[in-house]
Amino acid sequence: MKILVVNCGSSSVKYTFFDVNGEKKLASGIVECIGLPEAYFKHRVSGEEEVKESCKVQNHMEAVDLILKNLIDPEIGLIKHTDEISAVGHRVVHGGDKFTDSVVVDANVMEGLKECIPIAPLHNPHHYAGIEAILKLLPDVKQVLVFDTAFHQTIPDFAYIYAIPYSLYEKYHIRRYGFHGTSHKYVAQRAAKLLGKPLKDTNLITCHLGNGCSITAIKSGKSIDTSMGFTPLEGLVMGTRSGDIDPAIIVHLLTHEKITADSLNSLLNKKSGLAGVSGISADMRTLLTASAEGNQKAKLAIEIYCYRIKKYIASYMGVLEGTDAVVFTAGVGENSPTIRSKSCQGLDSLGIKIDEEANRKVGSEDRTISSGDSGVRILVIPTNEELMIARETHRVLTNG
Repeated sequence: MKILVVNCGSSSVKYTFFDVNGEKKLASGIVECIGLPEAYFKHRVSGEEEVKESCKVQNHMEAVDLILKNLIDPEIGLIKHTDEISAVGHRVVHGGDKFTDSVVVDANVMEGLKECIPIAPLHNPHHYAGIEAILKLLPDVKQVLVFDTAFHQTIPDFAYIYAIPYSLYEKYHIRRYGFHGTSHKYVAQRAAKLLGKPLKDTNLITCHLGNGCSITAIKSGKSIDTSMGFTPLEGLVMGTRSGDIDPAIIVHLLTHEKITADSLNSLLNKKSGLAGVSGISADMRTLLTASAEGNQKAKLAIEIYCYRIKKYIASYMGVLEGTDAVVFTAGVGENSPTIRSKSCQGLDSLGIKIDEEANRKVGSEDRTISSGDSGVRILVIPTNEELMIARETHRVLTNG
């Protein structure tokens, strides 16, 4: 079975083409800057040189159409006809409490997805547009939606209900949903294999650290708590998101700054986090360089970032009543020895001891970076959300 995985953003469409027999990645690429003069696409067939060209695409429909044409292009493509695409799997950020698992697209699912747009207005409309594009361009191909929130549907009510009037949960579905579920699920499966244990017998703390960041407590293979909440704003310090703050700060700003709701939303989501504290960049690589050169605000941003990670790891140790491993993944988690080291400093009393030599080794493979006497394994596992979506698509279509 050959599966096309599609991830629609506000101005981009990423895609990966898999043969699920052997889980082989056949091709991948992106259409970027949709609707802008500088729009371009990148396409690579595995084992060959990447092709990058400018293009004119005004919307997601045109972007998806371009992707399909790239796949069948005689010069740069991979397949002779779109009939070779067995199914399409879509990443969807928010499934609310309507979607607790991956689902096959039908009219009812499309209607349910529309109802989730108010709680994910920055993401779900673009996912919806991509699904509509496939419905039009490949009407006979099955589509499966894989939700970032689905993995966290096992969180108990005492962990997902906020201590505000319960009527607001009933009226507006305000609760903790959690995100990055596809990534947390993938690395949990990989971690269990590395530990030599069945997933159902494994307790983990998985740290997805990129521009967006979240930590999940996984007990017996299932998510029981996670740092992101009703939206991806809650939790850790991120590239441009504030993470946890005192809610009274919002009231204070609304009162004294005369700031609008839209401006406040932009401030917390796009102007805070590492970028807001440092005043330099949201990119951790830039901040690490600046900190090494003596920039104090860059250093402070890094310290706040790692301190928050350490607090969540320690708290989830209590929630899990012990854990088999702490897992670092995603761009920062996979590639920054400094951040991993700082995030584990002072956790020796909890049995978390890092081997600094192993931590500094560069690699793209799964690896252990804990010391020999560490009671808890510390793992670095590169995430693969696209492969997880392909697996889920195959599972749903073959097993229901």
